[in-house]
Amino acid sequence: RPSAYDFENNAILQDWVTATDIMIVFNKLNTYNDENEDDDGVRESYYYAMSDLAVGGRCKCNGHASKCVKNRSGQYVCECKHNTAGNDCEKCKPFHFDRPWARATSADANACVACNCNLHARRCHFNRELYLLSGQKSGGVCLRCKHNTAGRFCHYCREGFYRDPTKTLTDRRACKACKCHPVGALGRICNQTTGQCPCKDGVIGRTCNRCHSDYDQTASLIQPCIKRPTTPPPGIKCRPQKCKKKQRRLNLRKFCRRDYAIQANILSRKTEGEWMKYTINVISIYKRSSHQKRGETFLWVPKRHVKCKCPKLRLGRRYFLVGRLRSTYRKPGYIADNSTVVIRHRDRWHKKIKSYMRKERRGKCNSSDRRRRT
Repeated sequence: RPSAYDFENNAILQDWVTATDIMIVFNKLNTYNDENEDDDGVRESYYYAMSDLAVGGRCKCNGHASKCVKNRSGQYVCECKHNTAGNDCEKCKPFHFDRPWARATSADANACVACNCNLHARRCHFNRELYLLSGQKSGGVCLRCKHNTAGRFCHYCREGFYRDPTKTLTDRRACKACKCHPVGALGRICNQTTGQCPCKDGVIGRTCNRCHSDYDQTASLIQPCIKRPTTPPPGIKCRPQKCKKKQRRLNLRKFCRRDYAIQANILSRKTEGEWMKYTINVISIYKRSSHQKRGETFLWVPKRHVKCKCPKLRLGRRYFLVGRLRSTYRKPGYIADNSTVVIRHRDRWHKKIKSYMRKERRGKCNSSDRRRRT
């Protein structure tokens, strides 16, 4: 046939020569009324005779197989290549849908191509519209992306997660949870590149978990951080330099006359009426009394003293606190005011306070008071 030279590219011709079963029909021969003759030899000559019938053919594998093999049912099926599947290699095998299936030719194998899901999905489907828009290069769409990824190729993190720059895109841990603070953040979705959560006014940190240095922490869920006043209210005279010098002076006489001496971390603070309530973690106790113990407790400071930075306490820092117990206020924990000695933690102060403890045990506090009176 003239079309035989274009057999590989002619799908209609390939389908036309395709057969699954062959039926041979022996039609009755024209006897020209010889059956009416009495001659038996004439009648016997109108029979068919057949010998060595051979039918040539090959498996229809659409160019994607070089041989056929028997399956479990005894049928011949193609041994498919080029990422194809089916008895006749008539479709792409699973997860190889980035290009549409096509017959192989001598010029092009037209192999099926796996979807690019960056190892985050095992299923995909073919989208012809995307394939045409890409210039007939890629049409696969990944399904059910895992490891907190999303997108056509599972190439970015889903909402609530951000890309870890230290991991490759194919790593299972490429996406990390935002972990935005439920109080300090405006929502749970962070920047997918930096991981920065949207913070409320005065709140800082990648997860919005702390107040800015110019803000104070509150107990409010709506406004957890408020701007610290830069000037004291009317009627209060602040002398921060005098307060600073006074609070840093500690000697044996002061140690003996004070009711408590502790070393503590400042954890948080909030306003309660006319007081600033600090949550502290007591690490060491240098003057024993019945109600003092290590662990978390409260430190109460009059708000007017806090506004004058007397004493000056910062969150997250460790201090030595030496002051008096004010039973009249009936506050749980400790009371600190402008007479309380507040010293930033240093090893040399720890040794000095230890020496004061030893002198107090030896009774030198009483002798120190007598010398002061004389």
